[in-house]
Amino acid sequence: MADTKAEFDAAKTEADGLTGRILELRDAYYERDTVLVSDDEYDSMLRRLQELERLFPELQSQDSPTQTIGGRAETTLFAPVRHADRMLSLDNVFSIDEFGAWATKVERDSGRQVRYLCELKIDGLAINLRYENGVLVTAATRGDGVVGEDVTENVAWVPSIPRRLAGSGHPPLVEVRGEVFFPVAAFLDLNAEQAAAGDRIFANPRNAASGSLRQKEESKTPPQVERMRRRLGRLSMLVHGIGAWQNPPVDAQSKVYELLATWGLPTSTHFRVLPSSGEVAEFIEYMGVHRDSVEHEIDGIVIKVDELALHEELGATSRAPRWAIAYKYPPEQVNTKLLDIVVSVGRTGRVTPFAVMQKVRVAGSEVRQATLHNQDVVKAKGVLIGDTVVLRKAGDVIPEVLGPVVELRDGTEREFIMPTECPECGTGLRAMKEGDIDLRCPNARSCPAQVRGRVEHIGSRGGLDIEGLGEVGAAALTQPLEPTDPPLVTEAGLFELQLRDIFPIRVLVRDSETGLVKLNDDGTPRQETPFRRKRRLTGKNPDPAFDPDDADAAAPPFAGDANYVPSTAATKLIAELELAKSKELWRFLVALSIRHVGPVAARALAAYFGSIEAIRGATRDELAAVDGVGGIIADSLIDWFAVDWHVEIIDRWRAAGVPFAIAGHPGPGAASAGGGVLDGLTVVATGSLEGFTREGALEAIIAAGGKAASSVSKKTDFVAAGPGAGSKLAKAEALGLRIIDAAQFAVLVTEGPSALDA
Repeated sequence: MADTKAEFDAAKTEADGLTGRILELRDAYYERDTVLVSDDEYDSMLRRLQELERLFPELQSQDSPTQTIGGRAETTLFAPVRHADRMLSLDNVFSIDEFGAWATKVERDSGRQVRYLCELKIDGLAINLRYENGVLVTAATRGDGVVGEDVTENVAWVPSIPRRLAGSGHPPLVEVRGEVFFPVAAFLDLNAEQAAAGDRIFANPRNAASGSLRQKEESKTPPQVERMRRRLGRLSMLVHGIGAWQNPPVDAQSKVYELLATWGLPTSTHFRVLPSSGEVAEFIEYMGVHRDSVEHEIDGIVIKVDELALHEELGATSRAPRWAIAYKYPPEQVNTKLLDIVVSVGRTGRVTPFAVMQKVRVAGSEVRQATLHNQDVVKAKGVLIGDTVVLRKAGDVIPEVLGPVVELRDGTEREFIMPTECPECGTGLRAMKEGDIDLRCPNARSCPAQVRGRVEHIGSRGGLDIEGLGEVGAAALTQPLEPTDPPLVTEAGLFELQLRDIFPIRVLVRDSETGLVKLNDDGTPRQETPFRRKRRLTGKNPDPAFDPDDADAAAPPFAGDANYVPSTAATKLIAELELAKSKELWRFLVALSIRHVGPVAARALAAYFGSIEAIRGATRDELAAVDGVGGIIADSLIDWFAVDWHVEIIDRWRAAGVPFAIAGHPGPGAASAGGGVLDGLTVVATGSLEGFTREGALEAIIAAGGKAASSVSKKTDFVAAGPGAGSKLAKAEALGLRIIDAAQFAVLVTEGPSALDA
């Protein structure tokens, strides 16, 4: 061991620096849901600090990062909750040899053969559920392991967490530990929605889970509360441990899982109980190869001694049990060539630089493009066009350029220069308000990229649900290679389109999220002719591909030319546009891309006012007073109607046959004259209702003429409760309200209350 004063002073200086940096990173990670460095870099710092403390034990204090858990004990955001039993973290190993050394020590200290339970390490948010006599009392984050944050109200929206345990024989008190997380598919959907709304993109599922669970409804507007609850409804949970349970009636961790499953708690199907450390090593290596096949993100394997009696014998340190360890996989990252940095213009006009790279396989998928967010990020990463760069999947999901391999530069690299003009329309770019880092194209009316995004939004399921108006169709109508003049300069002309307007069209296929042109396997731009025309077998140049038995062959000739017929795709789009004119008013409100106006607010506005003219003529107070609207949406509506080209959209759509009104509606302040089976009734939907998304349940209530309330009161007529129903269910029970399940809810919204008693 080094013993000179100079060596000690140098070690102390390094340890102090590491401690400060680790605490800074922990605060960002646990309290602000922000990742400042990679897991590898953080783990490297922590291991170096552990090594310094091993060499110089006097450097180690009780509050060293090596001895404590990352989160804070208390915050100003949530009330503190003291865990009935300490909630520990896990020590990590990073190689099979390190795992083998740990297993050898465990077997030596226990003096017998050990069976190991292996489970996937979910990169989520640790949670502690306190059940008393089978009823959920509190849900809390881990915090510092002794005190966490009370997130009970938010946990109530997570479908997989039961408010009341199934079965019988529940202990007076038990704490169930687990991880709250976003499944991969849900995380990708969430980020797609965030991007479409111009909101924050989450770096990884763990940050998304934490950022979703650690929110307060009180400071949010109704639309924000709606989005928050929708996000919470996409979360999942898997339980992996217990605490504060005196004398559990089982003797193994694996049997604990079996018991928890009978109580209706979500347990993983991926765990294994193995009789030797050698088989554990094989399992670790197998899952390392197949980690991308799991429905959720994993960053390692947790290995636990299965026998509960050995947990007591082996004990724990101040921060982690000695009977468990986490094997952490290195995040998969590769080197590739940065071919170019191009900018993309989104639906809201935001201009984003993207890295275009040589195609490379990383974390189970092929990657060619990655966002660089803005010009400041490009500078901060220090990348030059032509660099060899390090690429990884952030959270093994989102491609991220970490930085350049400077040693491989040969002098041909060049700096990226952010354009000053919109690459799509030539308008000067600018920050839309003081202090903004992002640049935007202010030409919202006719910038082809923004028009393309809005047209695609019109055709989306949440809008008018028009088949053929997806990413390719929208691009073909707004940004075609041929003809030179696009069929649509703005969405105002959408319902004026005729067959002669939409073919022949040749278009570059663009990604709906990034706006970038998709590439073929050989790197060339991908092109399509979605509304192609066909040539008959007659005429000077008969088309050998023309099939007289094809459905297209029965179509009438195009524009008087008997040699051509329109394709099925072209005729179907025109038919779909005609059909869309008769869709509900609320769908048109969504399709207009009015900021903050989603399906729920649109339904409320349509039901209350009955026509777009009544909405346009309403005052701010009248708009804000509509249940589910509020001041922010009211301001957004007023601002939208004040723009002349927005009004032009309404005028031209109306002239083309869009009614913009509910037939027979009695006017502002009343529901549709058609009424509904829930007319005059208030319904609260809580928990996971089979057959309905959370938003779908709210829409079903409104569509049936009822009021979809967000809170339970004496005025509530029905509470539809599914698995994961939280405090609302308890309050409904206390008030003696009528509670129905998912099957009954489906009957209620289609047939009305009388059908429930039939």
